[in-house]
Amino acid sequence: MSRIVIPEFMDERAVATLRARHEVLHDPQLVDDAARLAREAAACEALVVRNRTQVRGALLQSLLGGGRIKVIGRLGVGLDNIDVAACAAAGLPVIPATGANALSVAEYVIGAAMLLLRGAYRSTAEVAAGQWPRNALSGGREIAGKSLGLVGFGSIGQLTARLARGVGMRVIAFDAMMDEDHPAFAATGVRCAGLDEVIATSDVVSLHVPLVDSTRGLLGAHRLHSMKPGAVLINTARGGIVDEPALATALKSGRLGGAAIDVFAAEPLPAAPHFEGCPNLVLTPHIAGVTAEANERVSFYIAEKVAAVLAAAGAK
Repeated sequence: MSRIVIPEFMDERAVATLRARHEVLHDPQLVDDAARLAREAAACEALVVRNRTQVRGALLQSLLGGGRIKVIGRLGVGLDNIDVAACAAAGLPVIPATGANALSVAEYVIGAAMLLLRGAYRSTAEVAAGQWPRNALSGGREIAGKSLGLVGFGSIGQLTARLARGVGMRVIAFDAMMDEDHPAFAATGVRCAGLDEVIATSDVVSLHVPLVDSTRGLLGAHRLHSMKPGAVLINTARGGIVDEPALATALKSGRLGGAAIDVFAAEPLPAAPHFEGCPNLVLTPHIAGVTAEANERVSFYIAEKVAAVLAAAGAK
C-alpha cells in the first residue's frame, strides 16, 4: 500500500478508487499550509496537484529528500507550477491530464466570444428596475461570419476551432511548433497564419499557449494596439502572457471590444485597480477548464495513471 497526498480538490469518487488500494490524504486546504504540505510530501509515494501547488523549491526537496516519491499527477494540463526539468533529472514522472478538460475550455471560449460580441447581457438590473435600454443594446454582433484567431493550436485550440466552425466562424491559427503542412490544419479546416496576421485580422483572438520565456508578455501594449478595432481577446491559457494593465488601457480607450480573462499573473488575483471601470470585461477565477464533467474526467484519468505507476513500482 502506497501513500498518496492530494492537497487540492479532486472528484471524491476518483479519490475513492485510490483509497480502495492506498492510503490517501485528500485535503483541499493543504495547499495553503506550506509547512504541513512539505512534511506530508516527504512521506508519500504519489502527489496529485492542480495549479496552485508549486512543486519546486522546498516542496520538491521534501518530495525527493523523503526518498519515497514515485509519481506526480497533475489535475490539468499546464505544468508551469512544476519544476519539470528537476523532476526529469531525478527520474520522477509527471503526468498531466492531457485532453481531459479540453471541451470545457473550448466551450468557455465560444461562450465568452458570444457574450462579448453581443454585449446584450448586462441589462438585468435595468430591465428589472423598469428601464428599457433596447436601443442601447441593439448593436450587438453575431458570431457567425466572424474570424477567430488562435494563438497556439494544440488539442484545446483544435477543439475550439471545431466548435467555432460549427457556429459559422472562420478560423486561422498560429503555432510556433507547427508549419502549414501539419495535418491538424487540414483536419480542422483551419488556415495556418503568422502570429502578426492572427493578432491583427481576427475579430476574436484566443490564447492557447503555455507560459514560457517566449510567451511571457506576448500580448503587450504594442500587440494589443495592433488588434483589429473592436476585437475581443480571450485568455484561458496562462497569466503573464497578457500585459494586464495594458489590456485595461486598451479596453478603456475603446480600442478593444471586450475581453474575457480567466488566468492572471498572480493567482488569486490581488486587488487590481487597473481593471476598475473597464467596459466589456469578464474576469473569472481560473475556471475555464473546471466543470463538473471535466473535473470527473480529469480526476479519474489521473487516478488511473497514478495507480498504474504505483502498481508497476510495487511489482518491481
